[in-house]
Amino acid sequence: MLVDASAGDDAAVYRLDAERALVATADFFTPVVDDPYDFGRIAAANALSDIYAMGARPLFALNLIAFPRDLLGSGALEEIVRGGGEVAAEAGVAVVGGHSVDDPEPKFGMCVVGEVRPEAVVRNNGARAGDLLVLTKPLGTGVITTALKAGVAPAASLEAAVSVMTTLNRSAAEAMTRVGVHAATDVTGFGLLGHLAALLRASGAAARIHASAIPLLPGARELADQGHLPGGTMRNREDVAPSVDWEASVPMVLRLLLCDAQTSGGLLIAVPGERALALLESLRESRTPAATIIGEVVAGESGRILVVV
Repeated sequence: MLVDASAGDDAAVYRLDAERALVATADFFTPVVDDPYDFGRIAAANALSDIYAMGARPLFALNLIAFPRDLLGSGALEEIVRGGGEVAAEAGVAVVGGHSVDDPEPKFGMCVVGEVRPEAVVRNNGARAGDLLVLTKPLGTGVITTALKAGVAPAASLEAAVSVMTTLNRSAAEAMTRVGVHAATDVTGFGLLGHLAALLRASGAAARIHASAIPLLPGARELADQGHLPGGTMRNREDVAPSVDWEASVPMVLRLLLCDAQTSGGLLIAVPGERALALLESLRESRTPAATIIGEVVAGESGRILVVV
């Protein structure tokens, strides 16, 4: 076992032999959008993301389904599964089975198995002082989907959020493995700062983040200002508070967005400074939703984060 639960990493990694290791993950959640087809696409992209974060290639997937029996004739479940299957096919992944249960609250996701060379595993514990931190998707999906539930999400914001959430992290993973990076993780439910803090603790390092450099989805800042904040975002803020120092000039809305609970977010990559330009060029050639240096890893207390403007 190369990576197990004790590492707090994105997926488990089991070495088969000198040339091959299996990477396994599971992820599912309740709907974040109204359209069942889009929900299926988002859930599949989110599940696949953990495989990509390890620098691996997904091989096959199993569906994880919870759905109310009395709604089986509505066609919604078929649309969820269709959306998930289409994103899996885009990733070159066969959906070969799964499991379903009767549940009054719909849930969907996947168990995904991938493959990687043992020496090529990208872990969350290798960040070093001097590394630059690169983010490959903008933040704000939690705020926008919360506004959707209140019926006030602008159409352009929702469209952008769905586009980002259904974009595979495959291109970002391929770019980082070509260039060679020290560490990576994907940004999901614990928000940018939560996942960064975990990466830093695993690496025994600290970081400085530039809040004004963080890419945001259109409308996210305005919706956060209006108070459309998911409960997960507020919990994330409380959880990271002991580890984060804020420069006084960082606006409250940015403090919240850096903690925003993301769905199917981007990769957060620690790359050696001398390779950062090559990584950014490769990400931009692949047209990842973002390719932005948001800060740097520094020597200091393990897991400590300083956020400046």
